[in-house]
Amino acid sequence: MFYDHQQIEKKWQQYWKENQTYNASNDTSKPKFYVLDMFPYPSGAGLHVGHPLGYIASDIYARYKRYHGFNVLHPIGYDSFGLPAEQYAIQTGQHPAVTTEQNITRYEEQLRRIGFSFDWSRELRTSDPSYYKWTQWIFIELFHSWYNKSTDKAEPISSLVRHFESYGTENLNAQQTEHLSFTAEEWNAASEMDKEDILLNYRMAFRAETTVNWCPALGTVLANDEVKDGKSERGGFPVFQKKMMQWSMRITAYSERLLQGLQHIDWPQPLKDAQEYWIGKSQGAAVKFATESEEIIEVFTTRPDTIFGATFMVLAPENPLVEKLTTAEQKIEVQNYIEETSKKTERDRMSDVKNVSGAFTGSYALNPFTKKKMPVYISDYVLMGYGTGAVMAVPAHDERDHRFAKKFGLEIVNVIKNEVDVQEESYDSKDSVCVNSDFLNGLNYTEAKNKIIAEIEDRDLGHGTTNYRQRDAIFSRQRYWGEPVPVYYKDGMPYTLPVSALPLELPEVEKYLPTEDGDPPLGNAKEWYWDERNEKIVAAPSALDKESEHVFPLELSTMPGWAGSSWYFLRYMDPNNDEVFTDKKLSDYWGQVDLYIGGSEHATGHLLYSRFWNMFLKDRGFISQEEPFKKLINQGMILGMSAFVYRMNGTNKFVSKNLVQEYDVQKIHVDVSLLKGATDELDTEAFKKWRPEFADAEFILEDGKYIVGREVEKMSKSKYNVVNPDDICDEYGADCLRLYEMFLGPLEQSKPWNTQGLSGVYGFLKKFYNLYYDGDVVSISEEEPTKQEYKVLHTLIKKVIYDLDNFSFNTSVSSFMISVNELQKLKCNKRKILEPLAVVISPYAPHICEELWMILGHKTSIEFAEFPSFIEAYILEDEFEYPVSFNGKMKFKITLPADLDVKKIEERVLQDEKTVKQLVGNLPKKVIIVPKKIINIVV
Repeated sequence: MFYDHQQIEKKWQQYWKENQTYNASNDTSKPKFYVLDMFPYPSGAGLHVGHPLGYIASDIYARYKRYHGFNVLHPIGYDSFGLPAEQYAIQTGQHPAVTTEQNITRYEEQLRRIGFSFDWSRELRTSDPSYYKWTQWIFIELFHSWYNKSTDKAEPISSLVRHFESYGTENLNAQQTEHLSFTAEEWNAASEMDKEDILLNYRMAFRAETTVNWCPALGTVLANDEVKDGKSERGGFPVFQKKMMQWSMRITAYSERLLQGLQHIDWPQPLKDAQEYWIGKSQGAAVKFATESEEIIEVFTTRPDTIFGATFMVLAPENPLVEKLTTAEQKIEVQNYIEETSKKTERDRMSDVKNVSGAFTGSYALNPFTKKKMPVYISDYVLMGYGTGAVMAVPAHDERDHRFAKKFGLEIVNVIKNEVDVQEESYDSKDSVCVNSDFLNGLNYTEAKNKIIAEIEDRDLGHGTTNYRQRDAIFSRQRYWGEPVPVYYKDGMPYTLPVSALPLELPEVEKYLPTEDGDPPLGNAKEWYWDERNEKIVAAPSALDKESEHVFPLELSTMPGWAGSSWYFLRYMDPNNDEVFTDKKLSDYWGQVDLYIGGSEHATGHLLYSRFWNMFLKDRGFISQEEPFKKLINQGMILGMSAFVYRMNGTNKFVSKNLVQEYDVQKIHVDVSLLKGATDELDTEAFKKWRPEFADAEFILEDGKYIVGREVEKMSKSKYNVVNPDDICDEYGADCLRLYEMFLGPLEQSKPWNTQGLSGVYGFLKKFYNLYYDGDVVSISEEEPTKQEYKVLHTLIKKVIYDLDNFSFNTSVSSFMISVNELQKLKCNKRKILEPLAVVISPYAPHICEELWMILGHKTSIEFAEFPSFIEAYILEDEFEYPVSFNGKMKFKITLPADLDVKKIEERVLQDEKTVKQLVGNLPKKVIIVPKKIINIVV
């Protein structure tokens, strides 16, 4: 029978859509399983074959769990705010909402065509006001919360106000921007503006001056992962470090909980390691150093025992102390260095470990233990976001400090056990014992560290402390296409809108660029003020407007891309609720995401922010789970097979691959669609039409052909090696695409795409389909299957259950092929074999299995069948064929019942006429028997 994959797949995709086959129920009496893919961003390019890899795996598992009676939540949505749509709007004038809608329509067509079992009724879009209403609500809750370190959780800001009213800051243990001290009387006497200013020091969402990645060409702040080599990833524009007032999230309050929580979730170890490194917990001491100008430099050091070897100090160029400590003579040099540093991102500064640079401020600090003057420098290897933005440099015991000291000719004091000397050519390892002969002599590292911390505290020079590398998360973006921040400003102080005013929707603007005054794009809106009395958005008031005293400007920045993606998994639980972001009963039922699949590139961005928001919402009693994602799998990449042509330098002549050694050539990517079929031969005429600069191309051929170079690389539009899944679905079908992507190798590994490999999988599907036919006629027998047929089926069931329980998707595909081949040889057409076979294969290839299920006579979807149980008895051998050897040489074989013990086996084999013939009347000296292995008779 002809396997018409196009007709079959269209038919069942339409059936699933019309019948909403995969919609999850909110029936909390059923066991649940929540399967989720990382939030896709809908780009104009659509999907290439690398994108669905994780989706296929999660879909297989979702279908598998449904077959086992679970109420499966497997939703889909779109992270639809972002810079690409805004950049397109700037270039073309088309509203980002229009572009985004077109991109989503394209994505949905492709996702539906691949046959994913998503609950489309729960589809989310972060740019939909009905969704970002609740993102804004969460922001308001964060703004009106503080972190109580005594209870180790976020609490309403009202409880902090009550503490201030009764005790001031006495006995307050709060996460804060800077340490404040005041009495209850001082608080109660303060003005409203002063109180609001104080509360900003404690709020979970707060405004503060922060060093950011500023891209003038894009007119916005960029996240670290949006900057590469000092330029914006989008457009390649220069990025500078700049101090700006920004909204931030106090994620640092959760640093320890974020670390500890990693012990209770099933995530890949490299991902956990990345989060641990990013959070960067370290224990040491905060130490104060006096300066000649009476300014105090405070440093955090993990090795306070090395203070005797500290010979100079280094400040981050952004440190506010730099301006105060720079002398007139050094001002120009320092300013020039600060300007140079502003061109580097923090990531660039952290990664450049070998090159050191800096500038002398002209000031000196005093080492409180050695009493030596320490010159104060600035250098980009010190970051304002870690510790205090200042370090005491110990060049004999730190590699960068050592390089810096060598470059600037500074003293290098090596303090080792029982002696003090100067070593200029080397530094000791960080684990060395650094002691002073008079004060720490004879102590090991831990003893020396504890003693020096005690001494520091006794002298009131500082205290022992724990520090985290992680910084509070910047939450402002000077963009249009993002969630408006629900805040207005009264006398310069931020106030949140009432919840009844949400969503605060994006206004229409004439252009998506910053205003002439440099304000973000929302400054172009005609109506973007808040009428506090009438609770509505209005235009800017005139000086004569009597209502103007009640009208205030709204925030002009929007939220970052990670805002909407930090909680979307919760909204899927209750996506149409207008009263709450998610009903508590439903969030308790769906609980954690049981299986989350996505890329490892989200390790220190989305995954940290999601965990942070989840913990906050739990603290405030809105949900019950501390961690959002129970098990996480990072899928590998599908790599593309790129093609290259070789152009002779200075010409428009192109040399075939195997002749390039004779010429000076430039290697250029070429679109793989320009190759002839599945070969490495370039279609030279198509190449000439590909781009105008190649219209007059000439070719130096080999054997009359132009052969391209090939190389496996990341699949990318820029490398012209993208394979469109639509083309695969047209030629081979979605089921073939799904099976092939799983067949390529383990999910977690990267593997190259090879379109030629699809034909083998397609051949398997045709064989599988034709098991149910005799020629063009459906042929299903009601006879009892043979023992061998049952064995083939249950061997497969056992293997697939094991594979899926261990997320080993690729090996199941091999087992499908083996089983179908064996059943084909057996000419099996038994219902009791073919029905369960369709169910077992259906998570991988749902369209063909739905069709076969219907052919078998069923009126409902195969989705509602039960996964067949594995019955071990069917794979147990009733008999075993033993090789019988005499003195180690095999003479014949004998078939015996498999359950015989050694004694019975010996009796049966010695009675056999073939054995009697071999013994020729002799008695055996010894009979060696290994059950289900061998029989050896020693004569």
